[in-house]
Amino acid sequence: MKVLIIANTDWYIYRFRLPLARFLRGQGFEVVLVSPSGRFAAEIQAEGFRWLPWEVGRQGINPFTEAKAVWSLVQIFRQEKPGLIHLHTIKPVLYGSLAALTGHVPAVVRSITGRGYVFLGKDIRARFLRLLVKPLYRFVMRSGQTFFENSEDRQYFLAEKLVAQERTHLIEGVGVDTDYYQPLPEMDERPVVLLASRMLWDKGVGTLVEAARLLQKETDARIVLVGEPDPGNPASIDVDMLSQWVREGIVEWWGWRADMRSVFAASHIVTLPSLGEGIPTVLLEAAASGRPIVATDVAGCRDVVQDGVNGLLVPPKDPQALANALAALIKDKPLRRKMGAAGRDFIVQRFSDKKINEQTLAVYRQSL
Repeated sequence: MKVLIIANTDWYIYRFRLPLARFLRGQGFEVVLVSPSGRFAAEIQAEGFRWLPWEVGRQGINPFTEAKAVWSLVQIFRQEKPGLIHLHTIKPVLYGSLAALTGHVPAVVRSITGRGYVFLGKDIRARFLRLLVKPLYRFVMRSGQTFFENSEDRQYFLAEKLVAQERTHLIEGVGVDTDYYQPLPEMDERPVVLLASRMLWDKGVGTLVEAARLLQKETDARIVLVGEPDPGNPASIDVDMLSQWVREGIVEWWGWRADMRSVFAASHIVTLPSLGEGIPTVLLEAAASGRPIVATDVAGCRDVVQDGVNGLLVPPKDPQALANALAALIKDKPLRRKMGAAGRDFIVQRFSDKKINEQTLAVYRQSL
């Protein structure tokens, strides 16, 4: 049977869904990956998968352009005749669900990977987009199955009457390859605090920068940002701002890194002071690598961080609290080691990609 996995960037598929694609291929499925074109399309194809281009803008709301994006998916579905489609991120979820009605797709599965800018944003644009998006969700989610990565996001969608409870499933993220991400010894050098994500304000990058200013007064830790801005997201941080922080000596910015295992090996503590997540994969990978994690006490993050056990939780948008938590770990190597070991055990028990992929496959079979 043919399965189409669809997302709004080829980066998303490459970073988060290739393990699922490999697993499904091993189960005998024909897997085709669909996204807008980018630099990771070649990497996807190098894995032996067919990849199909789909042109869709990240921020556009022009009705003619958006209708064209829906119609192009209809054409893909009619040509490919998939038995099941798995949709990720907001426009693929909405447009793919609409196209499936006309494209006669037997089974539709959606992943809500966090509420993101549309539901978390406080500005006028975000409020306007919510008015547009909510009725669409109610319409398209009347059929098919929907995955949520944490119970709070699912409860929000249920409370807003965007989806019926019997069509929802809790599958905690995309999992982590615990064979690939193994506990790593600390390098014997200045402690490195790592934030690895897209360079977005919503990820708490600005909060970490302010915490770094405070930490400069009491520690000699290096604060490292790994990742790139995301121009398709309204919360993206401008390159000039990142460069200014580097010039001031507040942070180091390493940009995009494909080999995250080596990045974790160079770090001592991993942080994600986000405003909200599904299940943050970077924290799963960091904990699997034996690193203590510091994150905000918000949906998604608190599903991964056991406060005081494998890491520390702090309030969102609180640079002083974040600085205090990071300082406690920077100054206490035995505590870092203890929390890192606890985190590894927790991830193996609950978040291994083998377990997550099996749960996903079970819903596929139910849908079919």
